[in-house]
Amino acid sequence: MLYIVPTPIGNLEDFTFRSLRILNEVDFILVENYKVSKKLLNFYNIKTPIKNYHIYNEHKIIPSILEKIKEGKKLALISNAGTPSISDPGFLLIRSCIKNSISIECLPGPTSIIPALVISGLSINEFTFIGFLPKKKRKIKLEKLSIENRTLLLYESPHRLLRTLNDLKYFFGLERNIVICKEISKIFQETLRGNIKEMILYYKNIKKILGEYILILDKKK
Repeated sequence: MLYIVPTPIGNLEDFTFRSLRILNEVDFILVENYKVSKKLLNFYNIKTPIKNYHIYNEHKIIPSILEKIKEGKKLALISNAGTPSISDPGFLLIRSCIKNSISIECLPGPTSIIPALVISGLSINEFTFIGFLPKKKRKIKLEKLSIENRTLLLYESPHRLLRTLNDLKYFFGLERNIVICKEISKIFQETLRGNIKEMILYYKNIKKILGEYILILDKKK
């Protein structure tokens, strides 16, 4: 059995009783980053052995992981924060388990997407999650998204935030409503609402842009 266990995206108290029980019961835990995961596991006094699983080694170690599960071991997969495989490692392992008829269970839990969408105040009847924009063919992707009639959610890093806002200006116009959520559930959590023009002006005056961002673009009117 493979368990997909979401972990807190900021506040360590955002962890379910079931997730805590599973991490204590499995034979070992696959973690994206040893130091980051140790902080959470130590907070809850979880002593289960851990093993690194990330984008740089997943192709190499997946066969040995599958072998352990076939031997009867129970494993849990966690990422640094949130739900594994959502812009994080996990997809390849999950697909490999499916191909090998291995049972998978994904626990519900923390994710930044839904809180950001809910507090945005924008339409949530229909929405599209994009994740991070691709580094290559970025403008082609934005051109396709510009005709989308649903609310859009994007992840963005601090050093690319202004560049992305300027790209959005070109494809969506200055007046398109946008909400920017920063560091959800963390100490410096912030939500800004306005249009693309206002956000560009705001972040141009920030000396050093820090944190993790979710951009929520209003649907096309």
